[in-house]
Amino acid sequence: MRDDAQVTAWALAARSGDRESVDAFVRSTQLDVRRYVTHLSGDAQATDDLVQDTYLRALRSLPGFEGRSSARTWLLTIARRVVADRIRATSARPRLAGVEDWQSAAERAQPRGLPGFDEGVALSELLSVLPAGRREAFVLTQLLGLPYAAAAAVADCPIGTVRSRVARARETLVSLLDAAEEDTPDSPDIPEGSRATEPVARPAPAVRKRRPALLAGASR
Repeated sequence: MRDDAQVTAWALAARSGDRESVDAFVRSTQLDVRRYVTHLSGDAQATDDLVQDTYLRALRSLPGFEGRSSARTWLLTIARRVVADRIRATSARPRLAGVEDWQSAAERAQPRGLPGFDEGVALSELLSVLPAGRREAFVLTQLLGLPYAAAAAVADCPIGTVRSRVARARETLVSLLDAAEEDTPDSPDIPEGSRATEPVARPAPAVRKRRPALLAGASR
């Protein structure tokens, strides 16, 4: 759902406890919240809990929402705090098990059989190599469709930083696809701060075939 005016109207109506407005607000935003927290946290297994925590916080805070920003921007800001809190809590306790490979985790996090499922899994592979800040900026603007100003509000950084991160994310993604299409063993340089200690997976055929669809919005 990308009609921010309507989503905001539902949120404002829901402040008084109107059940239909609450349901409409949740339905219209839950896919964006799910995609955002999955990419931001890097842990698809935690997605359901993160989504639930986001809406619990949002619904508790809804009476104080005044519509100064769009409800979707406001909600994604809450989702970002939820992910940050989860990461802090997780880092404070020992891990009992390793995270499974990206593909099986991504497949569990997305509904099967829907249009775009293969593209979603393929894009998850590409985005996984980006530094966290660039991945967040790309997801907010290119996948969720937020204007750069709104994305800057969610990410709590200047709008110029968002533009720069999106541009650099796009450069990395294009380089990955170019390397895959040329069938060369060399990987593009990944900037400092990325997962440099992990092997970079080369894009699968599904990614290469869908290159125009995956990067269609990257130059917004």
